[in-house]
Amino acid sequence: MHYQGVLTKMETEFGSPIQYFLVFENDFLNMNQLLNKTLKMSFVKHQCLNCSLDKPIYRQGFCKSCFYETPLAGDWIMRPELSTAHLGKEDRDLEYEKKVQLQPHVVYLANSSNVKVGVTRKNQVPTRWIDQGAHEAIEIVEVPNRYLAGITEVALKDHIADKTNWRKMLKNDIEDKNLVETRDHLKPYLPEEVLEYFIENNSETNLEFPVAKYPEKPKSLNIEKSQEYTGKLVGVKGQYLVFEDETVFNVRANEGKVVRIEMVV
Repeated sequence: MHYQGVLTKMETEFGSPIQYFLVFENDFLNMNQLLNKTLKMSFVKHQCLNCSLDKPIYRQGFCKSCFYETPLAGDWIMRPELSTAHLGKEDRDLEYEKKVQLQPHVVYLANSSNVKVGVTRKNQVPTRWIDQGAHEAIEIVEVPNRYLAGITEVALKDHIADKTNWRKMLKNDIEDKNLVETRDHLKPYLPEEVLEYFIENNSETNLEFPVAKYPEKPKSLNIEKSQEYTGKLVGVKGQYLVFEDETVFNVRANEGKVVRIEMVV
């Protein structure tokens, strides 16, 4: 039995443990059902997520020209503080930017390798935390647009990390922190205009990932370079597939690549 399609980040369903789905054009795989099974993965070609052409992927699943043209890859996506739709100012496509930027956003603390601050649309909670491999998370503020979330994140970056150490996250080298205390400790550093949106009296969310065995020395698989890889799947965490030989594959970092996946009996 084999499946083939262009990689996009795995879809998830909150549960105990979290359910993961690899969704292709005409098919999907429930990755939880493949745990402890041997999979063979082969690289087929590139397929830009915007123009669908077989051109080298530049960033975020897009070929170079699409990355610099599509509104789905504007600078404000990675840097929310650059959002301008609330001012009626267009970056690449005002209609699209209004749709995404002018909706409730959450600034949160997530603990995956260390406690970090992040931003997401409200409707992406808890998906965003799952994608980061966080085992616990809590909201700090809920604001009406992306710009306010962005300036909050920038203000808090001086006092707390904004990056995840993917190796520590995958090794499950984690320490539990009291996120309620951390949230309250950060309150004085919030920008004036978001203070009214501070969330009090909420509790942290705990997340459980389907991992039977964590790697001690995770090594990243470059499927394009190796062309194919065979291994026994022992876990899924964040957007990573974890194999028994400590190979890990970041699905999200490989968006826009067409792969073929076979079960090996």
